[in-house]
Amino acid sequence: MALEHLHAGESVQLSPVGSAMGAKTMALVKTDRFEAVKIVLHARDKISEHAVAGYATLLCLEGVVTLRLNDDVRLEAGAWLYLDRGQRHSISALEDSSLLLTILFD
Repeated sequence: MALEHLHAGESVQLSPVGSAMGAKTMALVKTDRFEAVKIVLHARDKISEHAVAGYATLLCLEGVVTLRLNDDVRLEAGAWLYLDRGQRHSISALEDSSLLLTILFD
């Protein structure tokens, strides 16, 4: 099933989801130049190593994750990180967490 995207001017609540077991990753917007996704990871979830074609940012909304780059980077609630396009990385959730991912394409 394809994820529904928001329409211009439509709002969505990004507040922390806590340990709500039903919380899922949510695609927010996807255009040819921009993508935004709320990522929900439960403790010990992992996103395997990958890269994206655009410039990406990650904002940790809640919880704690480890982002593996050249070195491990710990992101806690409120921490923001920029990734250059094509930069390989993986993510491991140390506890129930949510992240706001934005990607800008050329």
